[in-house]
Amino acid sequence: MKNLKYLLIVLSIIIIGSNNYMFSQSNPFFEQWNTPFETPPFSKIKNEHFLPAFEEAIKQQRAELEQILNNNETPNFNNTIGALERSGKLLSKVSRVFFNLSSANSNEVIQKVAEKITPELSKLNNDIYLNEKLYEKIKAVYDRKNSLNLNAEENKLLEEYYKDFTRAGIGLSEDKKNRLREINQQLSSLQLKFGENLRKETNAIALVIEKEEDLIGLPESVIKAASELAEASGLKGKWAFNLQRPSWTPFLQYSQKRNLREIVYKAYINRGNNNNEFDNKEIIKKIIELRIEKAKLLGYETYAHYKLEKNMAKNPDNVIKFLNQLWVPALKQAKQEVKEMQEIIDEEKGNFKLAAWDWWYYAEKLKKKKYVKEHLI
Repeated sequence: MKNLKYLLIVLSIIIIGSNNYMFSQSNPFFEQWNTPFETPPFSKIKNEHFLPAFEEAIKQQRAELEQILNNNETPNFNNTIGALERSGKLLSKVSRVFFNLSSANSNEVIQKVAEKITPELSKLNNDIYLNEKLYEKIKAVYDRKNSLNLNAEENKLLEEYYKDFTRAGIGLSEDKKNRLREINQQLSSLQLKFGENLRKETNAIALVIEKEEDLIGLPESVIKAASELAEASGLKGKWAFNLQRPSWTPFLQYSQKRNLREIVYKAYINRGNNNNEFDNKEIIKKIIELRIEKAKLLGYETYAHYKLEKNMAKNPDNVIKFLNQLWVPALKQAKQEVKEMQEIIDEEKGNFKLAAWDWWYYAEKLKKKKYVKEHLI
């Protein structure tokens, strides 16, 4: 019987160890990154790695939170603030890669992960910053900060955690907290949807050129990229331009076809405003309504007052002041550039007034005229 018991223990250890090995080997987020400065090994990270990594990371973060809450020692910097700061390392590791990738190079799989995980992250954030027991521990440390002999960094960290919790609505009544949770959940979903709509409109084809003469003025590299985009979009033999910056910017800079520049420009500024399935107008309206309600709930005059409180500007009046310091000289310079670009149009017998879709094109001409000297060979 003893031998059987020992055998079962050994088998359990082997199975657990094997599972842990497979768990770590199958997903690079569960491995130590032996790369320069521990940069993400993107060649190893696949779309299917994100969801299980997020699920495990959230599980770990909640377990770490429970350890802090269930610690019966007197709250101090190390077992409360330090412990919070050390928690969530896997979640930070996964989030930094995922959200940078989803904003720069998203796809349908990544979007599905975002749709599933965003509400979970919002709920986790609410469960942390609206946790009364956790706040009491932080406050207990904060109230004794002058007697703790903290260094400058520790003192700053303590103050930031205390401010974050007070700003997050910890002092609200229970019914207002519940409403705040709902608002935060709705905002996270709406903002995700807004970004996804914008991404799809940005990736959409804005212009298809069928005649080679309509490519006049475009550099060879731009033409080649447009041909490749067209072929990838099932338009072989044509040239396509979408609303990603590497595509639309050089088109507006170099295309001699003013009517086509207008099409591309208007398509760009109207992303999310085309009364289609990706239209963002109602989403923007709802986001604004929820932000106003959130600000009022937290005791702020406007959402801008809430967001700016921790920033350098501190309040909207200072933002306007800073912007005006830029606006006055910038507007003066812009008017001078408009005058100079209009002169080029008139010299070329353009017979039209400079419009927004002309700006990039004539700015290039103006730069060459003012700063590029011809060298005789």
